[in-house]
Amino acid sequence: MEIGILRRQGKSLREIAVETGMAVNTVRKYLAEGGAPKYGPRPARGSKLDPFKAYLDSRVAAARPQWIPATVLTREIREQGFSGCERLVSRYVRELKPVVAQEPLVRFETAPGQQLQVDWIEFKRERLAAFVATLGCSRASYVRYVLDERIETLIGCHVEAFEFFGGVVHEVLYDNVKTVVIERDAFGVGLHRFHPSLWDLAKHYNFRPRLCRPYRARTKGKVERFNRYLRYSFHVPLVTRLRQAGLTLDRETANVEVGRWLREVANARVHGHTGQVPAQMLAEERMQLQSLPQPYRGNIAGARAGRESITLSGKAAFTAVPPQHDLAIYDRLLQVAA
Repeated sequence: MEIGILRRQGKSLREIAVETGMAVNTVRKYLAEGGAPKYGPRPARGSKLDPFKAYLDSRVAAARPQWIPATVLTREIREQGFSGCERLVSRYVRELKPVVAQEPLVRFETAPGQQLQVDWIEFKRERLAAFVATLGCSRASYVRYVLDERIETLIGCHVEAFEFFGGVVHEVLYDNVKTVVIERDAFGVGLHRFHPSLWDLAKHYNFRPRLCRPYRARTKGKVERFNRYLRYSFHVPLVTRLRQAGLTLDRETANVEVGRWLREVANARVHGHTGQVPAQMLAEERMQLQSLPQPYRGNIAGARAGRESITLSGKAAFTAVPPQHDLAIYDRLLQVAA
């Protein structure tokens, strides 16, 4: 209104600008529009993510009802040339997934070499299961895909896990499953009747089997947390990528791929809780592990786990073929697969 009055008094644009303290162009706009100029929204700027949004949409859709984390999706599109940050990807896909409040996990830390937490994770669609073992201190993990969860398979996976870690812990924590415990508190409170084959294994490797509280699987929250990480950061991305190519996941492929993933991603990342790299902490924790005994020769009949079995003194002895001992073997397998 002041500009309009000054203009009607015959003053020039420059004189009005000097008197009002505004720029000449601002005075000119005010006079032309009969008031303060109206500014519309700025045109949308292009994002580094735009060329990859269609790919992200297809990956999220292919994984439903499962979910692929933004960290995995970021890694995938970076291989295609994406140069932006993970936050861009996270913001884009965040609204596609409903936020569900989760019960906080309370973790009890254990000394190096003290505890290993063991669990099964099932993948019903692929008719596979995975044996998962996570060290309580370093959080280093071992994974083996299998076709069943029988006692023979469980014991064979233990043999492989101990050799993978390079030693034996003092105690192993389990769920209350029949392949582990026959009867809780059979001989008194906390004195359980364990499966004889597992008990024989524990005596050979000199570790103490322990059980979670009933209906409280989160007692072993470290391996439970890793199970979720394995499912959504490895299994779902791999299965959906194969599915989009018209392929299905089998045990052999899963074990080759999970070996590489453990080596390059899971055990090489900075752990969210400890702030340390599990592989580096494993090198320190290994010094506190018990030495590996002679090869295990237990009362395991048959080769149901898909491994060789030999007979010594009338007993079947399990011969483990750990897939993750020599990294050069994996490199050769991956080259052949490529």
